[in-house]
Amino acid sequence: MKKIISFFAAALVLLVCGCSSANSKENVNKDVNLTLPTENENENNNNGKNMENLTKVLIKTSLGDITIALYDETPKHKENFIKLVRENYYDNVLFHRIIKNFMIQTGDPDSKGAAAGRPLGMGGPDYKIPAEFVPSLYHKRGAVAAARMGDNVNPKKESSGSQFYIVDGKKWTNDEMNKISLQMGKKFTEEQIATYTTVGGDPFLDGDYTVFGEVVSGMDVVDMIAAQPKDGRDRPLTDIKILSTQIVEE
Repeated sequence: MKKIISFFAAALVLLVCGCSSANSKENVNKDVNLTLPTENENENNNNGKNMENLTKVLIKTSLGDITIALYDETPKHKENFIKLVRENYYDNVLFHRIIKNFMIQTGDPDSKGAAAGRPLGMGGPDYKIPAEFVPSLYHKRGAVAAARMGDNVNPKKESSGSQFYIVDGKKWTNDEMNKISLQMGKKFTEEQIATYTTVGGDPFLDGDYTVFGEVVSGMDVVDMIAAQPKDGRDRPLTDIKILSTQIVEE
């Protein structure tokens, strides 16, 4: 039990303190700022959701391609992401924060050409996106969600205008799910419990960060990125960048 509690304490420090100051983990757009399932278990795992009519975006990275689908249930986030893709906003942006079995984060425009060791995670456009929490959209493995500043400066949980993360995640036992529910005051549906125990994800993030899409191909690339060597700020030692993004299906 103590091990579970200490894990959550560490996870919350990472989430709530990931990005406010440029010099430490005690801040949050970096804030958003653990055994892995196999590719076959997770590729195109959509829990019955129809992916055919959703907008798809191809994210070409220096380690391979990731294709994501954008949910219609989060229209503000969908519209904003499409706008940034069309503006080539993400070209040459780095994955500036990676945590294996948790998530990979990108979208900070200040990361373009950033010198090695430079603290990252505070950049973005001069606007935020209102939270769009949808109970049926949660942090399963492969979920795409918006980074944000911490509750102390962002009580409405508004999303960063550009930073997002992709859930790498882990599988949880039923006992662990019960403890998460009790310790964090979160009620999980039978579907969520089934997904988190068989596919994996990050259940403790639900209801705090807007989930607006999911990976439909390329989870092997997500895993590869998450597993790279990194420094004390969770920045990869060798730059991993988004080469380009493009809408491949509308």
